[in-house]
Amino acid sequence: MPKPKRLARDLPLPAQSRFLWWVEPPVIRAVGRAFLSLQIERQAILPPPPFVVASNHYSHFDSPAIAAALDLPIRYLALEDLFDVNPLLDWLIDGFGAIPTPRDRLPYGALRVALGRLAAGEAIGVFPEATRVSHWGTLPPKRGAAWLSVRAEVPLVPVAVIGTGRAFGLDNRLRRAQIRIVIGEAMSHKDTDATVLTKRWADWMTSQISRYPGSETSGPRRAYHGGT
Repeated sequence: MPKPKRLARDLPLPAQSRFLWWVEPPVIRAVGRAFLSLQIERQAILPPPPFVVASNHYSHFDSPAIAAALDLPIRYLALEDLFDVNPLLDWLIDGFGAIPTPRDRLPYGALRVALGRLAAGEAIGVFPEATRVSHWGTLPPKRGAAWLSVRAEVPLVPVAVIGTGRAFGLDNRLRRAQIRIVIGEAMSHKDTDATVLTKRWADWMTSQISRYPGSETSGPRRAYHGGT
């Protein structure tokens, strides 16, 4: 019998959350700089939360690396496949306040929870590609991040992760590779809609990734669709 899917519910954060959000940013920055030549580029002053963080997605490293670069708690929309796999992973993703999101149906519950957290003054993280990919542009971005920004009337902060696919990509093999996190200027939700804002975000992402040719994995374009 298949396991029941984890539902998105706006529950209080568990006891480990404060500890994890306190210890994660400095540890990730220190380990990243020591072993992965982590560099963080800030193109503008980060606005205070609430806001939506939207990034490309190569690796399981992406969300902790972005949280460490921004140095603040980010509640990520995470595919429900990641939940209830093993106790340690559950302890971590529950502790970081991840919001379960379905892979193959509309995420109404996850969006409601995300809107509630934005209304409470928090930062929400979204990967518009909706899954890990080998190369930027493998999949067209979905409008969820921009929709949250416009609906909640909060800025959208674009972030480009570069090199994480080479360091720990779709094959889940760890390698040495230089990682860069580029934090862009916040994009306004005003006088726009989700389609236009998504296009602005994608254009910015293309411009940043194109600055670092050779930073992606070699071989054909691929996307993770579940399974092995």
